[in-house]
Amino acid sequence: MAEVVVTGRDGVGCTVTADSGCALMDALRDADTGIEGTCGGAMSCGTCHVYVDPVWAERLPPKSDEEAEMLEAISDFVELRPTSRLSCQIPMDDCLDGLKIEIAPPV
Repeated sequence: MAEVVVTGRDGVGCTVTADSGCALMDALRDADTGIEGTCGGAMSCGTCHVYVDPVWAERLPPKSDEEAEMLEAISDFVELRPTSRLSCQIPMDDCLDGLKIEIAPPV
């Protein structure tokens, strides 16, 4: 189990608990942070887009080609940053306790 420090779209912060083995998207969606996860983690909607704090970005698994393509596909609609990720592709475990993310604008 890991606690994730979340900055919402409104700039308000909160802490979300994520079970080990689940995708970050699931924890964010269940905590009503504004993450939709419409495609259920299939990387076909971009509604789970987050900005990862740069300090944490290198600790995450690298983006797959499919994730990078989906992020590129939504770039006409939302700002991409070097630390943009799809939260459905971030598997949670105890070593990510304290992860800091910001919820990206909706697609």
